[in-house]
Parts: sequence; C-alpha cells; structure tokens
Amino acid sequence: MFFEASRTAVAMCSNGVALLVIGVWAARNEIAAARGLDKIVALSNVCFATPLAVFGALHLFNSQALVGFVPPYMPGRMFWVYFVGCALIAAALSIATGIAVRWSGLLVGVMMFLFVAMLYLPGALAEPHNRIVRTIVFRETSFGGGGWLLAASAAGWGDGPGRGNSVLLIVGRIAVALAAIVFGVEHFLHPLGMPGVPLQKEMPAWIPGRALIDYVTGAALVIAGVCFLLGSFFLGSKVRMAATYLGTWILLLVVVIYGPVLLGALRDPAMGVKIEGINYFADTLLFAGVILALAKATPREAPE
Repeated sequence: MFFEASRTAVAMCSNGVALLVIGVWAARNEIAAARGLDKIVALSNVCFATPLAVFGALHLFNSQALVGFVPPYMPGRMFWVYFVGCALIAAALSIATGIAVRWSGLLVGVMMFLFVAMLYLPGALAEPHNRIVRTIVFRETSFGGGGWLLAASAAGWGDGPGRGNSVLLIVGRIAVALAAIVFGVEHFLHPLGMPGVPLQKEMPAWIPGRALIDYVTGAALVIAGVCFLLGSFFLGSKVRMAATYLGTWILLLVVVIYGPVLLGALRDPAMGVKIEGINYFADTLLFAGVILALAKATPREAPE
C-alpha cells in the first residue's frame, strides 16, 4: 500500500525517515551520556530537523499546490516555493548533524517569523474569530522561536548571560510560552481535537479518554507556558524541568496517537488524506522539538 502512495507522500516520508536516522546517529553519544529524561532532551535536534525535511519535500514535490501561498507582489513565485523547500532540507541536515546549527537555527527562525508577518498574521487580522488561522500564527511563531533557541544552545549562550542570551533566548522562550498558553486554552475549548497543536482534526473515536487526554495536555501546556514566560524574568532552572516534562509528553502523544493516525492516512488512496496525516504528524513532532529545544537551551541550575 505504501508504494502505491503518491510521489509527494513517498518523498515526504522518505525524507523524514532519512533525517530521523541521520539525527539519531549524530546524537548517539549525547543520548548515551545523558541520564533520565535528559535522553529525551538530547533528541531535540532530531525532533526539530525531521519535520523540516518532510516539509521541504512537500515544497519540492507539491509545488503547484503551494505557489498560491506566495504573496502576489513577490516576483518569481514558483522560485520561492522551490527555494524554501531547498532551504528547509539544508537546515534539516545542518540541525540533525549538529553542523553550523548556530546559523541554520538562526535562519530558520528568521524564515518562520517572516512567514508569520507576510502570510499568516494578515489572515489572522482579517479573520479575528478564525481560531485555526490564529493557531497557525502561534504555531509558526513557536517554530521560529525554537530555531532561535537551537541557535543559542549551539553557540553556548544557554550557559550564561550575554547579548545572544538577551536576544535569541528570551525572544525564543517568549514565543514558545505564548504558543503553549494559547494552545492549552484551545484544548479546554475544544476537548476532542488532536492534542498538542490544536487544529481542526479531531481524535479518532477508537482512542479511549479523548477528552481526558486533551484536558491533561491543555493543563500541561498552560502551566508550562506560564513557567516559560515567568522564566524569562526569575524562574531560572524550573523552565528546563517544565520544558523537559512537556516535551516528553508531546513526544509521547506523537508516538501513541499521531503514529497510528499517520499509518491510517497512508493507507487511504486519496493523496490529500495522506498529506494531511503526514502534516499533522510532522507539525506536532516539530512542536515537541521546539519544547525540547527550550529545555536544551536552559541551564540546569539558575545562575547566581
């Protein structure tokens, strides 16, 4: 059934699996040296990089469907679709292997913030009551913040104060905090939606305790988000603990809930269903990577 899938779905899955293998291999020593849940934190780069490769393949193999998102005032609209696809794959390789992450994380963050300013924020302002568009704004902002957190961590700015600390770490942390709080509230307002990044799709009926899962996830997101926000000022090392627990929970949801949903989508003959299933899986995995990147960039103990 997999080999009967569309070329786009095959390319997205192949890219994701390849980056997953590369990232785990590159992080093997860090994973082995870590203790307890820090082993999950050591997966931050691979959790962040794998979805970037998936989305890069989407840009390269489904360009006609994406060119309409490029603002009409930009010349060579198809060029930008391919350019973004190549940039995402290049950044994924850099982050997965740990090579020049200081620059790739910085540039991914800039790109995500530009997406928000040029594509998503105008739509959210035009439709203030559309929760999906609003969620996408905060989702992409958190992705940008995650990129900056990875850059700060790679540059060693998570170990003490400095100019990089004051810019990348604080902006990244606030972006992730706001997204977590907004997502948490959405879980209480829509308690049957897919957990993690609350978009339109609902959890399948076969999942037991759907509302309970959403309420627990929503509470974890709000509590952790408040901790992240206050941590920009005085909570210090508690940010790392909150981010580690939340990132572990989101990653567990990716495996237990989004994994089976993805497999079911890949079995569907409709290309749109396949791509939707892959996108939901990759989006939530990337959000888990963002949370774990915050944990990685935060010192274990508060500075004196």
